[in-house]
Amino acid sequence: MSEPNPAARLAEPPAREPELPPPDRPGRRAHRADLLAVVAAAVLVAAAAAVGSYYNRPHSGVVIFVSSPPLFADWLPHVGPGSVFAVLIAVAVVLHGPALAVRLPWRRALAAGYLASLAWIFSLSMVDGWSRGFAGRLTIPQEYLHEVPGITDIPRMLREFSSRILDFQPDSWTTHVSGHPPGATLVFVWLDRLGLHGGAWAATAVVLVGSLVAVALPATVALLGRPDAARAVLPFAVLTPGAVWIGVSADGLFAGTTATGLALLALSAKGFSVGRRYAVPAGLAAGVLLGFGIFLSYGLVLLGLLALAVAVLGRQWRAAALAVAAALAVVGIFAWAGFWWLDGYHLVVERYYQGVALVRPYSYWVWADLAAVVVALGPAVVAAVRRGFAGGGRGLLSDPVLLLGAAALLTIVFADVSGLSKAETERIWLPFGMWLLPMTALLPRPGRRWWLAAQAVTALAVNHLLLTGW
Repeated sequence: MSEPNPAARLAEPPAREPELPPPDRPGRRAHRADLLAVVAAAVLVAAAAAVGSYYNRPHSGVVIFVSSPPLFADWLPHVGPGSVFAVLIAVAVVLHGPALAVRLPWRRALAAGYLASLAWIFSLSMVDGWSRGFAGRLTIPQEYLHEVPGITDIPRMLREFSSRILDFQPDSWTTHVSGHPPGATLVFVWLDRLGLHGGAWAATAVVLVGSLVAVALPATVALLGRPDAARAVLPFAVLTPGAVWIGVSADGLFAGTTATGLALLALSAKGFSVGRRYAVPAGLAAGVLLGFGIFLSYGLVLLGLLALAVAVLGRQWRAAALAVAAALAVVGIFAWAGFWWLDGYHLVVERYYQGVALVRPYSYWVWADLAAVVVALGPAVVAAVRRGFAGGGRGLLSDPVLLLGAAALLTIVFADVSGLSKAETERIWLPFGMWLLPMTALLPRPGRRWWLAAQAVTALAVNHLLLTGW
């Protein structure tokens, strides 16, 4: 029997294509749940805005001292020199950021992320203009730079620091200096002693250090065993709405400093696990930065939860021991110089209730603070957190994405219920909230650009519709 003609076979109609499988119903359900979580978060923000606006009416009987609740800002639609650049940077990161984060060698990806973050933060600052948005932010009477010219003797300043915390005395520190340990003020004094005088240099330092968040977060995730997740997180760490407050508030500097400390702790753990020489200096440096962190802001002691999470994931307790020893050495140096942290903390709580915190209602801010944080973190983080805990915590102790996120949530909960941060949490809680960004790695790959775009739109809307405080 002869073989069939090959030409005839080619002329035959193609075989019927197999039917496509039905749509991924679990994936569609998860997507709908993400959107519902974002809608719920938007309702929370809207409720905080509505209730706060009602309280702002004359004769309401309640005083919240915030004109555009839940954010510490004034309603002022505007554009500025940074507007076009901010939009262009956002478009570039949305379109090319995820692909570059995957394709570039890791060190180059981190360098590109840092530069992109720097450009994003600076362009958002410049939406408000050079003086109002950047150079003048840290020079107002309530800020650190107001006290810098009067500090001519650093040892004496440290010895007398606690005695000047309480208000209603002739030599009381200004608002931000009194509300923080002396480390925050020392940073700006040291800049001044180096010849970097004035608000422009101070703002530059804040932005340079604050941009390290975009490197430290993904680097920590990668060092703790999830390099794939780290690459997914990198564009989200760049295009965070929190950049609005990193540029320029000292809390951005606090976030960058402590995030770098946590990344160094993860690096030390990695070094011990593979027998590298850098393990010891990295562990000591981590402890110095984290120890100094609690002298930048009293609330940053809560970052001990995140440090514990890094230690658990790194499984190298030698790194943790080195960090603790170095952190205690920092505490000892400040005590030897004349400032005892606990004394300062108790006095600052008393000072806190000498001001507007006495009349700001806890019943409102205990939930409105969370609404402010939602704005600073953006809708992508809301959806990512929902996904992170939808599985009931499976793999919590082994997955850095989940454990770092859980630790960050705990710090926010503790800070919230304490009642020591009524309003302004969009900036005050930046060092905590930024550690929820690694959970964006849980968002499905096909939709990540849309979530990135949502982050950018949130930041641009806040910066162009409101004039943010501090």
